[in-house]
Amino acid sequence: MKPKGTTETVKQLHHEAAERGDASAQFNLGVMYDTGEGVPEDDREAVKWYRQAADQGHVGAQFNLGVMYDTGEGVLEDDREAVKWYRQAADQGHARAQFNLGLMYSRGEGVPEDSREAAKWYRQAAEQGRARAQFNLAVMYDTGEGVPEDDREAVKWYRQAAEQGHVGAQFNLGVMYDTGEGVP
Repeated sequence: MKPKGTTETVKQLHHEAAERGDASAQFNLGVMYDTGEGVPEDDREAVKWYRQAADQGHVGAQFNLGVMYDTGEGVLEDDREAVKWYRQAADQGHARAQFNLGLMYSRGEGVPEDSREAAKWYRQAAEQGRARAQFNLAVMYDTGEGVPEDDREAVKWYRQAAEQGHVGAQFNLGVMYDTGEGVP
């Protein structure tokens, strides 16, 4: 059990450090306002703190700010702005940002629809073990969308996602074995 006043003390310490420009404290304060942890939930306040940390290159804040713009929480929904922040986080190796950027390209949200670019970002996230990215990349190889059609590559990525419990990948992998596509 936390001693009485601990949450208020943590909030105050984060505020003090955030006001001094500490990007980690700004990010943590953003998370607190985003989730309502120890403070009243306030999406606008979360955006304010995420932006300050993101402007300093904080990868988690960049991703979370992208999500806020993607979903319209605390800001007007703006796909281009979401893409901007996802790209900054993705360029730093953030797997969820890479996956979300792939989604934006596959749907043409905030960027022109581009299946090759989607495949590029899905691959980066897939190589870091993101099951949904592995599945999406497998589908692209299965259908030849954005990449050359390649049943063996499709099986490879379906298998990796399936081993993580991705139901769609498990089903599609079963179909590949049933039809002998990419496997004996």
